[in-house]
Amino acid sequence: MKEIGVDQITETVARLCQDATHNLPEDVVAALRRAESAEESPLAKRVLAEILDNAELARREMIPLCQDTGTTVVFAEVGQDVHIVGGALKDAINAGVAKGYTEGYLRKSIADKPFSARTNTQDNTPAVIHTEIVPGDKLKLAVMPKGGGCENMSRFAMLLPGAGKEGITDFVLRAVEESGGNPCPPVIVGVGIGGTAEYAMTLAKKGLTREVGKRSPDPETAQFEEELLEKVNALGLGPQAVGGRNTALAVHIETYPTHITALPVAVNLQCHSARLKSAEL
Repeated sequence: MKEIGVDQITETVARLCQDATHNLPEDVVAALRRAESAEESPLAKRVLAEILDNAELARREMIPLCQDTGTTVVFAEVGQDVHIVGGALKDAINAGVAKGYTEGYLRKSIADKPFSARTNTQDNTPAVIHTEIVPGDKLKLAVMPKGGGCENMSRFAMLLPGAGKEGITDFVLRAVEESGGNPCPPVIVGVGIGGTAEYAMTLAKKGLTREVGKRSPDPETAQFEEELLEKVNALGLGPQAVGGRNTALAVHIETYPTHITALPVAVNLQCHSARLKSAEL
């Protein structure tokens, strides 16, 4: 049994919060460069160049990639042979978010009493935490600061099984098209198919943690991702919705078995500032 202290978790989360908000992952930068190279619209090409300039400036000057430093979403893969000592995992993660956002002078965007007072919590807590028990003696933490513009464009539908791929395709395309420039394209489109209503939404969010453009290990799903990406980019929204061929950098589909009467489908969009950093303890 491996013991991991809560102080180590707090310090790691604090570091990841600041790293994620300042340094765009290399896979995202590479995808943006490919998009700029392939883009045919002069205006869209200029927008992509400015996005890349912004990423370099944020890295060099250690300033946030975006003023909206988001809801802090944390994925925690907890090895079944790990023992958290000194406190609770949830409390340790939230302490790390509070430390990272206050000491990093990051915008605090979380409002308590969501349907009434909407009082700012002043430290961006609580985080939205997804935990999964996995084999081994490691704790993997992935921090995703999720901006409001793209998160607000989330969509869910409980389709009938007969809708099939065509129904899913229509739903995904409608979700992207209706979002317009709100999620700051080019986006990454996370799609969750199957499970139950809440699990499909989690699958869609989890899809955003995959390396940009890395296909599903399931050949049928991988083929569907390619088809959807082509159709999404054929919408012509383009970077920041100025028009162009690069509306999305990738479509990532995650699936799970579902009930014989149902076809749950969720869409979660990630903006071009696809912030994600992880660590393993």
